[in-house]
Amino acid sequence: MSETVDGGVLAERFLAMLNDHNPDAVDDFVSVDYINHNAFVEDGREANRIFWADFFTALPDIGATMEDLVVAGDRVVGRFIYRGTHLGPLYGIPATGNPVEMRSIDIWRVENGEFVEHWDELNMLEVFQAVGVIPPVDLGGAGASQ
Repeated sequence: MSETVDGGVLAERFLAMLNDHNPDAVDDFVSVDYINHNAFVEDGREANRIFWADFFTALPDIGATMEDLVVAGDRVVGRFIYRGTHLGPLYGIPATGNPVEMRSIDIWRVENGEFVEHWDELNMLEVFQAVGVIPPVDLGGAGASQ
């Protein structure tokens, strides 16, 4: 990849990969020896490709929006919302047919025109509640006494 590829362009490629459901598009923005600080995904481009293929099987109608994007030096930070229907196994959880919404904040390090390292924060509580693994938490509503 060209060293002149902007981090914002890489984030747009990530978003296109999500919305096109094309795990092979990781070739366009993820380095071969990608370091992933995420408990769900191993290091490396191939592990990333496998993760997304499984994710698209679990949520075949997934759509994602990029709510925020910040590019500073060699770092790219994006805030994303994913929405889809749980129609296949997700993290070992059988399909439920339930709608799922997940939010993430992703931080990437860019080198030589590719994402080479990744950190993220995922709202997995919301996902696990949506697929019925964790019951919803009743916080008592807006008028609850403390």
